[in-house]
Amino acid sequence: MAEVENPSRSRLDTSSEEEKQTAGNASSERTGLPNGPAVVQSPTPPWEWRDDPANPYNWPKWKKNRQLAMAAITAFSGSLATSIVSPAHSQFMDQFGVSSTVAFLPLSLYILSLGLGPVLGGPLSELAGRRVVYFIAPILGGLFSLACGFTTSFVGLCIMRFLAGFFYAPSIAVGSGVLNEIYYPAERGLPIALYILSPFLGPGLGPVVGVFLVDRKGWPWTQFTVVFLSIFTLLWVVATPETYHPILMRRRMKQLGLEAPKQPPFLSLMQQFLRIGLFRPIHMLLTEPIVGILGLYIACEFGTLYLFFGAFFLVFQGTYGWTLVQSGMVFLAVAFGCCLGTGLVYLCDRFLYQTKIRHFPPNEIPPEHRLYSAMFATLLLPTSLLWFGWSAQAAVNPAVPIVAITLFACGNVALFISSMQYTSDVYHRTNVASAASANGLIRYIFGTVFPLFGLQMYRKLGTGWATSVLALIALILLPGPWLLFKYGKKVRAMSKYETASY
Repeated sequence: MAEVENPSRSRLDTSSEEEKQTAGNASSERTGLPNGPAVVQSPTPPWEWRDDPANPYNWPKWKKNRQLAMAAITAFSGSLATSIVSPAHSQFMDQFGVSSTVAFLPLSLYILSLGLGPVLGGPLSELAGRRVVYFIAPILGGLFSLACGFTTSFVGLCIMRFLAGFFYAPSIAVGSGVLNEIYYPAERGLPIALYILSPFLGPGLGPVVGVFLVDRKGWPWTQFTVVFLSIFTLLWVVATPETYHPILMRRRMKQLGLEAPKQPPFLSLMQQFLRIGLFRPIHMLLTEPIVGILGLYIACEFGTLYLFFGAFFLVFQGTYGWTLVQSGMVFLAVAFGCCLGTGLVYLCDRFLYQTKIRHFPPNEIPPEHRLYSAMFATLLLPTSLLWFGWSAQAAVNPAVPIVAITLFACGNVALFISSMQYTSDVYHRTNVASAASANGLIRYIFGTVFPLFGLQMYRKLGTGWATSVLALIALILLPGPWLLFKYGKKVRAMSKYETASY
């Protein structure tokens, strides 16, 4: 699963004061534009970027939606590539003569490479534009996926998989920023929700596609399918324009014969993004309770999801005698659960969060009210895991544990979106980006590690007790969002970083 990580805020309801600014007042840490209207004095009446037709905020709706489709398709393609190889675990063992744990490396290394997205994608997109990042993803990601399909070496497969993910990662990282550059705050709710859903659907549907390919064509065709998806993605990228405001503004000023602002050097941008995207996130993980608690919770559930990419085949083939293809179809429950989770966030926003707005001054709603869907999710996660673990028995209809899988996926997505909304409301300026990067860093590390011990744990403990261990972790972490809801204001007051004070 790929994550959405960008200095821009990506949540269903954008109601903070900072995001109520107009296009001309976009904050410098989000768009690179100077604070205040972009007005350039000239002999003719002043030119304002906010009114210019080249400004993405002024694009027609169909053009904005086409950009949304491109970003969502790219995120879906890059994230589907993570899990599409999970059904090939046994073929890797047979063909390359590796152990069960080592056979998970093509999956784990791809996940790990996605964690590097914000560090690389940030400075590159600000120097060369978002479009360059989106061209790199399907071209280089697709080429390395093609190399995966033709390799005869397991080491080569692992290296090529890592590089494929490495070049897809920046496009996933900048996706929410692209949407913030084309939609006004009041328009962002549904587009952001749809975009967030796309990289969650990819890992859920990847094994569904992969089982048919592995069963009928062999594992190399999982990589050739990623190549075909990359070509399809490239067609969408070609059809969509640049959205990064500073670059578009400089181009427009040159067309009008005006002096354009200088572009910051790449080394300066790289230093800035290393600080915001790597060094500060590590510090926040270790010193900020909000970042640490939510980051650990999300990482554990994210890791559990990727652990299931191996465990589900073991459980349903061993318990119910299902074929590889039949076991792979179970992952449709994960995809459906992701959709339900997004719906849960919307309902909590519509009927709980929105009703609280009228009780507070404008733009001073305590961030803790963003945690409603996360609190619902904390109840779903341990319950669904225990349900799955002890119902996956030969005497019980397989539909029963599959329903539990759906509820787990629902809670997983709801916890992630709600926590990101909360974090974005708590922190200000570039601290938002650092908090998101901290969450992504620990999430991808756990997503890399969990599959490496999952099968061994299930084989030694059995389905019931192995899943109970995962449920216990979710149960231990359950109080986190509830405690933050009650004591969040006090915790925020102790922060070393600039946070919301209301």
